[in-house]
Amino acid sequence: MNGTRLAGFILIVGGILTIVYGGFSYTKETHSANVGSVHFELKEKERVNLPLWAGVCAIAGGVVVLTLRRRT
Repeated sequence: MNGTRLAGFILIVGGILTIVYGGFSYTKETHSANVGSVHFELKEKERVNLPLWAGVCAIAGGVVVLTLRRRT
């Protein structure tokens, strides 16, 4: 599998995941403190929303990359 074909598949899979999940979340550590033998941590959960049009464009781009590669 060459690089352009792999890029096309990655775009298609990424676009499908964007449409299905709509984004991703991650946990960010903001503050921590040690008071004697006690350890405190404050973590915030962040969510990144990905627009629907980005997923559709990624799928379309992946299809274009795969079809252009076959023609040449």
